[in-house]
Amino acid sequence: MNQLQRFYQWIATSPPLFKLRPPFATLEDLTVTPLKNTEQYNGNPRLGFLYQHLCTAVLSSSERYQVIAEEVQLNDIEGKTIGAIDLVLRNTESNQIEHWEVAIKFYLLYNGIWYGPNAHDQLHAKLDRMLTHQLKMSDRPEFQKIIPLNDSPEERLMMQGRLYINPFTPEPTPKECLGYELNPSQISGYWCYQSQWDLISKPLYHLHKPCWATGTDDFSQPIEKPLDRFIHAQTEDGQFWFVVPDSWPGDKAVRGT
Repeated sequence: MNQLQRFYQWIATSPPLFKLRPPFATLEDLTVTPLKNTEQYNGNPRLGFLYQHLCTAVLSSSERYQVIAEEVQLNDIEGKTIGAIDLVLRNTESNQIEHWEVAIKFYLLYNGIWYGPNAHDQLHAKLDRMLTHQLKMSDRPEFQKIIPLNDSPEERLMMQGRLYINPFTPEPTPKECLGYELNPSQISGYWCYQSQWDLISKPLYHLHKPCWATGTDDFSQPIEKPLDRFIHAQTEDGQFWFVVPDSWPGDKAVRGT
């Protein structure tokens, strides 16, 4: 199984970051066709684009869904960009049109807030934008002009990834975000500061970004202590680690928490 197939399989079988309640969705209950080993991806190399491409492939391979449109760009009357809708699907079982937004995210817990390794990205802010902006774009007249519908589409939000805690600076782990319950199975990674590097008891192996979700099977060269940059790595027995500079999250820290 190549890396593209592993990522496809991970998307199809991994739980989301949040427990299921509307509008959260999962692909775990779909029967999907395995990705052919001849399949290639030549699109934007950023992880989010590859993830959306493979999510579309998973949904397309299911008998439940028919893809009507993807990456639907919306502009206002002056031509200003409103945003893009990830996926518009027809549920062939219910005959309902569904608007899907998908995202893969990795967040580190610090003082009660989940931050991305690039600390300007925070789970509560990302979730709020997905719920209040991204998913509401299919209610806009600009969308109705492109895809006329009798009723508003059903909203579906799939957020996968992993949440990380610092075992050397313990703190209470939140059970929810914006009132939505986190999936405990996805709070499975670890992070630490560079100054805590020596407390990690096992060798770490670098993860290229396409492997952030699935992990690696290349354990030939353990990494050395990073300097002034974050790294994402894995132990041979499957622990995922972020190591961040001691200055992280810096001036992006949310005050009053």
